[in-house]
Amino acid sequence: QVQVVESGGGLVLAGGSLRLSCTVSGMTFGDVDMGWFRQAPGKEREAISCISRTGRYTYDADSVKGRFTISRVNAEKTLYLQMNSLEPEDTAMYYCAAGWGACRFVGSWSSPHEYKYWGQGTQVTVSS
Repeated sequence: QVQVVESGGGLVLAGGSLRLSCTVSGMTFGDVDMGWFRQAPGKEREAISCISRTGRYTYDADSVKGRFTISRVNAEKTLYLQMNSLEPEDTAMYYCAAGWGACRFVGSWSSPHEYKYWGQGTQVTVSS
């Protein structure tokens, strides 16, 4: 049984930083591409970043470029999202997702349909 668990969310002041973590069990972590998504109340789920299974390739949404960095440590079966210069608009539930080949193409990485396994989310709240 595959389990995806996010952690690291919390309340932070605007301009601050947080690092989210995501651990995966029940599958070979190094076989799958990983992604981060977020969803604010009343809004659609938004893709933030993805990383290929080896970590060689990444894609980022324009809204977070230069502020957020995705990374992974396959030996630890862990995905990270370093978030700097946080803004109130970054307030959302953040989700980690896994999918084979999900981060392969620039035209499809941001589609939730590319990812098979999802975590329950971790809340990030940025106050002004």
